Amino acid sequence: MQKFDLIVRGGSVVLPTGVAQADIGIVNGKIAAIADHLEGEAAEQWDAAGQHVLPGMIDVHVHFSEPGREHWEGFTTGSSMMAAGGCTTFFDMPLNGIPSTVTEDALLDKARLGNEKSLVDFGLWGGLVPGNEDDLAPLAEGGVIGFKAFLSTTGNKEFEAVDEMTLLTGMKKIAALGKILALHSESAAITNWLKAEKEAAGLFSADDYLETRPIIAEVEAVERALYYSEITGCALHFVHISSAQAVAKIEAAKARGMNVTVETCAHYLLFNHDDLREKGAIAKCAPPLREAEEQKRLIALLADGKFDMLTSDHSPCPYDMKDPKDFNLFQAWGGISGGQFTLLAALELALAHEIPLEKIAAWTSSNPAERFDLADRKGTIAIGMDADLAIVDLTKSFTVTPENYYAKHKESLYIGHTFPCSVIGTVVRGHIVVRNGEVATIAAEGSWQKPAGLESATEQLSAQS
Repeated sequence: MQKFDLIVRGGSVVLPTGVAQADIGIVNGKIAAIADHLEGEAAEQWDAAGQHVLPGMIDVHVHFSEPGREHWEGFTTGSSMMAAGGCTTFFDMPLNGIPSTVTEDALLDKARLGNEKSLVDFGLWGGLVPGNEDDLAPLAEGGVIGFKAFLSTTGNKEFEAVDEMTLLTGMKKIAALGKILALHSESAAITNWLKAEKEAAGLFSADDYLETRPIIAEVEAVERALYYSEITGCALHFVHISSAQAVAKIEAAKARGMNVTVETCAHYLLFNHDDLREKGAIAKCAPPLREAEEQKRLIALLADGKFDMLTSDHSPCPYDMKDPKDFNLFQAWGGISGGQFTLLAALELALAHEIPLEKIAAWTSSNPAERFDLADRKGTIAIGMDADLAIVDLTKSFTVTPENYYAKHKESLYIGHTFPCSVIGTVVRGHIVVRNGEVATIAAEGSWQKPAGLESATEQLSAQS
């Protein structure tokens, strides 16, 4: 009789082919068996009757600000929040730490902190900024998931937007390294000019902010990046896309055979510009929340499979950086705090729009794993894969409160929102880190995840130069 460390019994398991009631047996952090009924002993069992079991979410876009700005969000609080939302792997963006992740030394230091503190697994992005082109190969060789650059002003002196020459040179090198460049795609020329016009006129309302970051600014930047990709051969991943027009440009590029993927974020699907009007800076982000009609278009595009993945872009800061007593809406720090709620948002949309759960699993797990070379171990519920599971109850509602939100700072656009479903449990490589909806451990169960088949990036670059 086989012995297991953990058996998850009787759940509705979301497989790539559909949903099936099954038991999942776990040994040494891996899925060892999937069957209608497992015969065997287990050190621990989870009764998942009436619950759905999905592959743990892989959120490829979060901002934890450690080292240097842990008071914004660090690995401990950030990973607890991700675990509470059914996320078993996150990718941390390179820009808000001090130093930013633009050198190999910074990468290794951040990885050390993550290994010491994170409750769930993690990957790390490297940055492309003016002056670090020679750091790209060591970062790739060191294990970054890919690279991130901004086409709009960042507001962060440690991580500046790329100029055109840096972008083209960096894209050529990233292509030679076989890596992916993630882009924040808004035209700096358009957004900065419009912002200056508003500020000169003393106009700082929510409507004014939206008008400084129009859809055309996103579309222009996406189209320009695609042209540069055609010249350099660089694979692209467009982050937090907020408009149907930009998606159309990306779809056309895919149809031409270009190596490009696209994400949107939960807040663009659940909220719209009315929330910025009502709630102010906690709803400020870039690109901004769009008007309700554009929100509907994005939901339709998601349901139609036009987005490759869904992410949080969890981008927190202390509330005093958003406080309207001290800052107008243009001055307030931009970013949505909400990394705990992306899987719940996806499930809310699935229930409201009759989207099959296997599509949710693709957007939140298997597609990210495949795109960023983790599919040898993550992204699906299958024998031999890491035992990363999100256990959810589709009939039990969850209302967000400061008390059940695990982020360091509790001010969030999501406070007061009621999801029609709940995350009941999260399992990371066989370790139960969330039980009955609450984080059940403070142990750092997570580990740094590097892309599969990591080869010498320096040798690759030399061979292709």
